Amino acid sequence: MSKPLVALLSGAGISTDSGIPDYRGPNGLWQRDPEAQKLVTYEYYMGDPEIRRRSWQMRRRNRTLQAQPNAAHQAVAELEKSGVPVRVITQNVDGLHQLAGMPDRKVLELHGTARRVVCTGCHASGPMEDALARVEAGEEDPPCLECGGILKSATVMFGERLDPEVLGEALAISKACQIFIAVGTSLQVQPAAALTGVAADHGARLVIVNAEPTPYDDRADEVIREPIGTALPELLRGFGG
Repeated sequence: MSKPLVALLSGAGISTDSGIPDYRGPNGLWQRDPEAQKLVTYEYYMGDPEIRRRSWQMRRRNRTLQAQPNAAHQAVAELEKSGVPVRVITQNVDGLHQLAGMPDRKVLELHGTARRVVCTGCHASGPMEDALARVEAGEEDPPCLECGGILKSATVMFGERLDPEVLGEALAISKACQIFIAVGTSLQVQPAAALTGVAADHGARLVIVNAEPTPYDDRADEVIREPIGTALPELLRGFGG
């Protein structure tokens, strides 16, 4: 008998144990400092060199690239290694699912990745570490080495569209999966949140693991409020083997 396809939609809550703050939560950065939101808003970023300089300093201080996967990320990768078909759809940009051992092709990054930079002109791409090394060496707003264009993090900024190809793939997985687990996400940011409803509409067993209530709790087969670092590994052990 074939094993059920497990889709996992992960949000900021899965990475807080790795020391990465939740930007959108009640105590998140965007709530505390609306000015900080400008640093990740495409229009401001492209139009104001000062915003770009501050953005590079923010990235330099950011602990995302130093973060390590935690027990929840490890549990997802272990489930995939056990032979269960797993697909991760993540709203996170930290790359921790892949660092934990999930194959890159099985992780869909809806909001891009903070581990790479991309040129807004010629679309050349490279490691974030290389660009940050240039900032450390004194370049306040390092231009693209290929065309001299404006470099940005390969994340989806406010005011940018999600990659339609990635979103299309996420939609297909949500329709096809037998089990859909939403973990560490408020399920309030569209279009990611809507994937939860799509999965439920197509007959998936819906499990929500999140500290706070979500708009989809009433549609879930199971809602788990326990800490993600212990609750998710325990839940996924039940799907293994």
